[in-house]
Amino acid sequence: MKDFVFASTILFALTTGCDSGTSDKGAPATVSAAPVVSATVSTVAVASKKLQTTILLPAQLTPYEQVDIYPKVTGFVETVTVDRGSRVHRGQLLVKLTAPELISQRSQAEAAVRAAQSQLATAQAKLASDNGTYLHMVEAAKTPGVLADNDVLVAGQTALADRGLVEAANQNVSAAKDALGSVSQTESYLTITAPFDGVVTTRNLHPGALIGPASGAGGAQPILQIVDEKRLRLTIPIPEAQVGEMKEGQTVSFTVPAYLGQTFKAPSKRISYEVDEKSRTMPVELDVRNTDGRLSPGSFTTVSWPLHRGYPTLFVPTTSVTSDQQHTFVIRVRSGNAEWVTVQTGQTVNGDIEVFGDLSAGDEVVKTASDAIHSGDSVRVENQASSVR
Repeated sequence: MKDFVFASTILFALTTGCDSGTSDKGAPATVSAAPVVSATVSTVAVASKKLQTTILLPAQLTPYEQVDIYPKVTGFVETVTVDRGSRVHRGQLLVKLTAPELISQRSQAEAAVRAAQSQLATAQAKLASDNGTYLHMVEAAKTPGVLADNDVLVAGQTALADRGLVEAANQNVSAAKDALGSVSQTESYLTITAPFDGVVTTRNLHPGALIGPASGAGGAQPILQIVDEKRLRLTIPIPEAQVGEMKEGQTVSFTVPAYLGQTFKAPSKRISYEVDEKSRTMPVELDVRNTDGRLSPGSFTTVSWPLHRGYPTLFVPTTSVTSDQQHTFVIRVRSGNAEWVTVQTGQTVNGDIEVFGDLSAGDEVVKTASDAIHSGDSVRVENQASSVR
């Protein structure tokens, strides 16, 4: 009996506890709907302006004119009148060769000319004789019965044939003289003169060496090399993305390692106006006057290339551009929300960078962008900066 009362008491207690636990479940909970601000940022306005800056590009000085002196005929080097560092003038004797076989060729050519001239004289004499006979017979034939018509005809044909012989002999004389002239021209190649004013930069051969135009130990290398060091070419490979607007005659500055702290200037003279397909650069040449000889051909230079655009582009601070693994972007702020705008970048000028994308001048972008701020996040703007310079 006691056990029954104890069990009933426990069951009542449990039932009472359950009812009291479920009595508050019907009351609705109150939840706050305040928006969550992910970050506080400073913004700057996108600026529109025309690009005008300079970029540093590597280049190399080369001679305006440069030539390797090779022999045109086979022969022995007799004399070399200059050496490395010698300054030469146009037409000055540089090298003298000797070729004994040319003496024999000249004798044969002269003999051929004399023989052709002798044949011409013989043909001319025969023509004069036969033509005189023909004319005499023509006069005699005017008297009936003195000469047969056939004899006069034969004499005329003989004179005509003689004229053909004279013409052929004249052609033989001309051909023989041309052959003699060819030998004389070849002989002139034994004397090598300077093609322009310049300086000898290389000397490879010396008297006694056998040289010739054919391939071989002597023909594979030049006797001398001459360069015009008073006028130089500075060829600048302008990258395709940095070509901009250029014109002939604009002054460009450059420096060389030999004269640190000094700046040289020269006008742009030759623009190729075509981008090289392999290097994706456009060669531009400066015309460098080097009358004092301070600059050396072959020297490397650093060129301050002026870069201009004739149309305005958009600029933002370099810190406003960031990227993730897929995009380069700026973060535009509109109505308190962040928006990623994919851009392409251009030139950097005084801490600002060109951007190309779905932007407009005056748009507010985060001054210091980070991919931690996601597109669509709510942001709070404070300390709004002025537009870029």
